[in-house]
Amino acid sequence: MRLLSFNAQVGIPASRVHHYLTNSWKHFLPFDGRMANLDRVARFISGFDLVGLQEMDAGSMRSNYVDLTAYLSERAGFPHAYTRVNRDLGAFAKHSLGLLTRLEPERVVMHRLPGRIPGRGAIEARFDLANGESLVVFLVHLALGRRARRAQLDYVAERLAREPHAVVMGDFNCHPESRELKQLVSRTGLLDPMPSAATYPSWDPRRVFDHILLTPDLSVSDMRVYNVNLSDHLPVGIEIELPGEGRVIEAAH
Repeated sequence: MRLLSFNAQVGIPASRVHHYLTNSWKHFLPFDGRMANLDRVARFISGFDLVGLQEMDAGSMRSNYVDLTAYLSERAGFPHAYTRVNRDLGAFAKHSLGLLTRLEPERVVMHRLPGRIPGRGAIEARFDLANGESLVVFLVHLALGRRARRAQLDYVAERLAREPHAVVMGDFNCHPESRELKQLVSRTGLLDPMPSAATYPSWDPRRVFDHILLTPDLSVSDMRVYNVNLSDHLPVGIEIELPGEGRVIEAAH
C-alpha cells in the first residue's frame, strides 16, 4: 500500500524564499496558475493508493469556489475523497484537509483538534483488513505553537491507544526530537522510518516537518521524500506491507 503526505499550499508553487512575499496575495485571491499547478500535483499523486493533503481549500473565492480535494480526486482518478474544513472564513477561504483513497474506508471520522485558537482538525479513516482486523489512518495538520501541538498529539494518542495497526501522517510543524512528538511515540509505540527526512522549505529542505508514523507491525518496503517543485513543502511517501494476507477489504454497502 503506497501512502503519501503532502502540504500543497493551496496549489501555490514556491522555489525561493521571496515567493512568500511575491505570492502572498495568492492565498487570498484566485490566480491563473493555481489549477495548472494542481494538475501537476494530480499527475504526481496518481501513483499512490492513499494521499493525505494539507493546506487545501474547500471552495471559496481564492479557489474560484472549487473544492480542491474534489478537484484532485477527479484529476488523479481517486474514487473516494474526503474534505475536512478546519477554518471556515466564508467566501474568503475555507482552510481544509483532504484525504484521497482508491479503496473505500469502512468508516471516516472528522475530528476537531484541541487548541486555544480553533481551526485545526484531523481525518480518521478505518479500513478493514483481510485478517479481520483494521488499519487506522490519521491525517493531521498541527498547530504552530508547542503547547497546542502537545494537546493535539495527546488527543491523537488517546484514540490510537488500542489500535494495533495505525498510521499517523501530515504536517506536524515540529521535528522528531521535539518533546511533544517524543511523547506521542512513547504513548503509542509509533515509529518514524524517516526521522531525518527534511521536507521544508522545498527549495532548500532543512526542517523535518512532514511525517508518516506507523505501528511496528507495518513493514516498510520503500520510503522517500520526493524532490518536486509543487509547493513550499516536499511530499513524503512510504510503501507498507499490511499484516495478515496483506490486503484491504473495501467497505460493502
